[in-house]
Amino acid sequence: MTLSDYGLIDRYRTRTVAGTPPFDRDDPTVWGPIDSHGLAEFDDNGYAVLDMLLDADEVRAVATEMQDLTSDPELLLDERVIIERASHRVRSVFDVHRLSPMIGELVRQDRIAGLARQILGSDVYLHQARVNYMPGFTGAGFYWHSDFETWHAEDGMPAPRAVSLSIAMTDNYPFNGSLMVMPGSHRTFVPCQGETPADHHRVSLREQRIGVPSQEALTDLAGKHGITQFTGPAGSALLFDSNLMHGSTGNITPFPRSNLFLVFNSVENTLRDPYSTPDPRPEYLASRDFTPLS
Repeated sequence: MTLSDYGLIDRYRTRTVAGTPPFDRDDPTVWGPIDSHGLAEFDDNGYAVLDMLLDADEVRAVATEMQDLTSDPELLLDERVIIERASHRVRSVFDVHRLSPMIGELVRQDRIAGLARQILGSDVYLHQARVNYMPGFTGAGFYWHSDFETWHAEDGMPAPRAVSLSIAMTDNYPFNGSLMVMPGSHRTFVPCQGETPADHHRVSLREQRIGVPSQEALTDLAGKHGITQFTGPAGSALLFDSNLMHGSTGNITPFPRSNLFLVFNSVENTLRDPYSTPDPRPEYLASRDFTPLS
């Protein structure tokens, strides 16, 4: 069977009326040769921490771009800007590589996109790009989830041959809502119960209730793998597998947290029709421009 056949067979069935038990994925994590300790560690854990991927000047430049975006009153009316349900503050801005030429240039650099090519063993394209904000005192968290579960169900991504890169734009402390992950959980696919409503993204981007694992599945995964947390100064980054179970708590501290979030997908794993919804999500959430990043 080739990857092109995967679009015709749903090997990761989810969003079912009746609950389906978790199962081991049969796709690799590292699709190229595992020729270094770092790749072996990524294969085992499903993630890697990158110290100072961006230097202080680059962090300031990206942060300034992000501030300009959220200060643009016209952009605040754009559907690519997601507003917190409770605080009415900006939660996420999507399509930032198109809204900001500087960020668009940054994501193409080999030290950024090259990380994804090394893991995925192929050319890659940008499936999604956004900035996430978690303001002090009011920032809401993201419940436990596998990104691939959503991208498969709602975008038509056939296999978990994608990686995410979360670059810290502020210092990530253990107490200001930094990302929690379950090391090794990427090897288990957790189907989610419940049919996907129409235009689900309009609700889920603010608070996701469909496409989240059961408490029983999360308890089992946490018991097997434990939970660790990504912390580090601005400029550090977390590279992680698309099926890694992760989430974050809210931020009740005075210290805001923000990150630049990039999703790279293999050009050999391009999107089909969604597996669990009648219509695909908008282009800014799931790009269907599969042109490889140069």
